[in-house]
Amino acid sequence: MEPFDELLRGMRADGAGVRRTEVSGSEVFGGLTLCAVTAGEVRAVDEVARAGDVLVVQGSIAVRGHARIISGTYDVLGSVARKLTEVLPAALVVPGEDGCAEFYDSIGTDGPAVVADRLLDWLMVCSLKEWFDREHGDGWLGAQADSVVGPVLRAMHAHPERPWTLALLAQEAGVARTTLASRFARLVGVPPLTYLTEWRMAVAADLLAESPATVASVARKVGYADAFGFSAAFKRVHGFSPSACRSRCAVSA
Repeated sequence: MEPFDELLRGMRADGAGVRRTEVSGSEVFGGLTLCAVTAGEVRAVDEVARAGDVLVVQGSIAVRGHARIISGTYDVLGSVARKLTEVLPAALVVPGEDGCAEFYDSIGTDGPAVVADRLLDWLMVCSLKEWFDREHGDGWLGAQADSVVGPVLRAMHAHPERPWTLALLAQEAGVARTTLASRFARLVGVPPLTYLTEWRMAVAADLLAESPATVASVARKVGYADAFGFSAAFKRVHGFSPSACRSRCAVSA
């Protein structure tokens, strides 16, 4: 799974559409919010965004300054998408180029509202991708750039159903098991097989919430031969059973 493809899949506009806001003092947004600055300057945490820049904030982060912005707020739905946003900072800035402020200011001024919404979606994804290419981030997101850990993460994401062992994952990286284990834990924060289980359970939660597939079928799709072992792992990670996830996870998806 390509991380930003999965992030986009789990992002849903909160229904308010594209908003034009005059920030004078402090403004607090909920969810994952993109602020395209058309004039002036805004600050959030330790980040500063000026006309032409894009500021992305998560949660109840105060945006302060004197500026005009085009904004859109997104609800991040599903276990996989939430796992991805956990490694993003509270606030990030993507510098703009000449003409960006004028382009942002034109969003939503002409044509159907759905076109403006899609332009904002495109801007959000491009901004996150640009930030990732520049900063790489922390945890597993940043570790994807590592020559040893990166191939292992991509293999896990692409094929959670495979019967991975530490030895097989080390083959993907072309290193010894001990080398992979220590490097993976240092960069990602947990051992490889612990991360694999967490990833499988995130994928499984989304499958249970979004499809009528049986628990046994979902178990096979994330690498478990039987529903019993899968159910035990699922409850250990999420705190409730796969059956309970049908209703609990569907609410957030």
